[in-house]
Amino acid sequence: MFNVSTQNIRDRAIHFLEQTPVQRLNILRELGIARYEFLTQLRLNEANINCIIRFLANPSQLKFPNLSGADLSNLNLAAVNFIRGNLSGANLQNTILVNADLLFVNFTQADLRNANLRGATLNQTIWVDTLVDECQLGNGTGLSLQQRKDLQLRGARINTSADDN
Repeated sequence: MFNVSTQNIRDRAIHFLEQTPVQRLNILRELGIARYEFLTQLRLNEANINCIIRFLANPSQLKFPNLSGADLSNLNLAAVNFIRGNLSGANLQNTILVNADLLFVNFTQADLRNANLRGATLNQTIWVDTLVDECQLGNGTGLSLQQRKDLQLRGARINTSADDN
């Protein structure tokens, strides 16, 4: 059972997700976290309620996005900045992350099937038990040779065009 303050933050998260993208952006501005504009795209579901709770609980202390377990599937997050983000267990199926800054991101047990990460910066990323079947990766993405080989063996597609260098 939720205590009053926990229920209140949950209600605030649900209220946030019920708003239009413009209204959500205004809320993010009021909280001083408009740099997390991608939150305006999230669908209202249990995974995203839990995600928004983490953002609303203490917005002044946010440094890196904690999106563990979030449902980011089918979103266009091209050029997003998730540096040092926690995307463990996140659903990123069919998500566009072209040219995204994903340095030091933790993708442990995330679902990146059919995601497009061409041109994304992936230095120092963690890929433990990540689903990557048909995930599109660029050739010059910052992955180590071992990571590249491992991800290809698990079904990721490495694009070797000059555009990815």
